Amino acid sequence: MHLGALFIASQVLSSGSMRETGRRFNLSVSTVSSAVDNLETELALKLVERSSGELVILLAGGRVQEGLAPILDATEELGEMLGHNDPEAYGQWAARIPVKPATMERYLEVADQGSINRAARRLRLGQPQLSLQIANLEKFFGCRLFERQAQGSALTEEGRHAYTLFSTISLAWNELKSSADERYQRTARSLRIGSIIPTGSESWVARCLGALVAQWNAGRNKNALSLVSMTADDLREALKSGRIDVAILDSVFGLESFRHRELLRTDMVAIAPPDSMEATAADLVASHPICTPSPRTGIGHAAMTFGYDRTLHRRLRDRDITAADSLPVIVDLVANHGYVSFLGRVSAMPIADRVRIVDLAEPMPMSYHVAFNHRKAAADACDMLITTAAKIVPAPVAQNKAFA
Repeated sequence: MHLGALFIASQVLSSGSMRETGRRFNLSVSTVSSAVDNLETELALKLVERSSGELVILLAGGRVQEGLAPILDATEELGEMLGHNDPEAYGQWAARIPVKPATMERYLEVADQGSINRAARRLRLGQPQLSLQIANLEKFFGCRLFERQAQGSALTEEGRHAYTLFSTISLAWNELKSSADERYQRTARSLRIGSIIPTGSESWVARCLGALVAQWNAGRNKNALSLVSMTADDLREALKSGRIDVAILDSVFGLESFRHRELLRTDMVAIAPPDSMEATAADLVASHPICTPSPRTGIGHAAMTFGYDRTLHRRLRDRDITAADSLPVIVDLVANHGYVSFLGRVSAMPIADRVRIVDLAEPMPMSYHVAFNHRKAAADACDMLITTAAKIVPAPVAQNKAFA
């Protein structure tokens, strides 16, 4: 990418706004967005998130901004060298610098070799191509950077100044790129496992993942494990896009296009405040505010339907049904704030000392599944998870039926 695009992207990371950056430097939003996209592609790293019309700078964006600082300093010095001293005029110029870091490195090679021919051979480029790039650089600078001599090419005074600046820019850019290469290699080696959000450290999901990590590392597998928790919808999307290799979900919905196996079966129960007196789940939801996972989760979809279907007669019912995709928060609301929720029995049993478990009048079966992609390591992890779940979750809390 061009040095101008690096300047534009750095301004976005600094200001937190593509539109503001575009207005400041008279650029279209598409041009600004393209600069950020190109930087993310070059570094194999997500720097910003776009949500509801707002731009959120991620932590990685802040770190990259720090890495870009030497490049921006050298660019500013380059502007002073070329007479762009006015702050407003400088920004307009810097955002349009057409020189690429790769061209700078080729310039440095010519200077080090003292000859375009020798540099072209080392770079495995055609001599005319390299000569044209040097000529374009000199056109950009508006002066000669090399004095052509019988024995090769020697740097002019301006050329030596450019050499110093280009060396700084090239070093900083290569440090950013080398970090990207390391991330790519690390990601390529790792096995990425996503799961539904555990109720807490004592939950069966957390215990399964903990046992998997311990067993996996004890077996000295060459693939490192990377774990993440999210909603079922997000897990399906992440599996589809290749961002994860294995997914533990609380629903079989949407898994038709993936390899998947049943992890365990259980039934849904209501969880209520420990001091509640209602005998049935229907009475509980009629008398207490409800907080459940959102419909983006398998259990959330079933629970929300149960809550609405049985309490339509209550006034303002929609105002006290809350969706939250943080199971620890839901458990706290039930245990300490008078809410009612729903969980699979297998998830409710480990927190039975904090909440009251109430069976539904009509059993509502649930099944948890593990889906995985084509990697052999993913299939191996799937087998380990099924074996681990069978050991951790005793019958009759869950009926464990694995199938291909």
